[in-house]
Amino acid sequence: MMRSSVKGVIFDVYGTLFDIYSVKKKCEELYPAKGESISLIWRRKQLEYAFVRQLMGKYDTFFNVTIDALRYAVKEHFEELNSVQEETLMDAYLHLAPYPEAKNILNQLTHKKLAILSNGSYDMLNPLLKQAGFLHLFDSVISIDEVKHYKPAPSAYGHAAHMLELRREELLFISSNGWDIAGAKNFGFQTAWINRTNLPMEELNILPD
Repeated sequence: MMRSSVKGVIFDVYGTLFDIYSVKKKCEELYPAKGESISLIWRRKQLEYAFVRQLMGKYDTFFNVTIDALRYAVKEHFEELNSVQEETLMDAYLHLAPYPEAKNILNQLTHKKLAILSNGSYDMLNPLLKQAGFLHLFDSVISIDEVKHYKPAPSAYGHAAHMLELRREELLFISSNGWDIAGAKNFGFQTAWINRTNLPMEELNILPD
């Protein structure tokens, strides 16, 4: 059960505040009848490449990881990706649609220290938050690019606690990603899982608060 000592609330970004699959419209424009499938594989490979790089000790920014994932997703569909198409789709990732309730929820939490902790690099996060009008709502926008360890590595969550100058048990971490919730809870954050797609709980023996 969640404790009442929450002094700061940390939000994940992709899939939590912003709909990562809102890029499928642009994918569909460029690749008719394949847009949705490309967007799904793009996201899956984006996470996979981040995790694999973490395990291999070969860090690269989330921006570059996202480009690599896009290139793979298009190739898997036996399509070509020229430089203009690549730039168009990456720009779409900087203009993801926020979930309709997100801004209202953030406005209700102004009495807490609000932060973002994302695997996204600042060249992705800042334009995204700015275009949605979210940037001013946060006390801190924290990218794992500063420590070069992708979530769910404990050092990623530890960096956020250090930056916010709060103890881990004083922080509530909110994400729609089950693996991210498990990582945050494992580190010692209080957690709230936003299960947007009615998925079963991850089989990691770590339950959200």
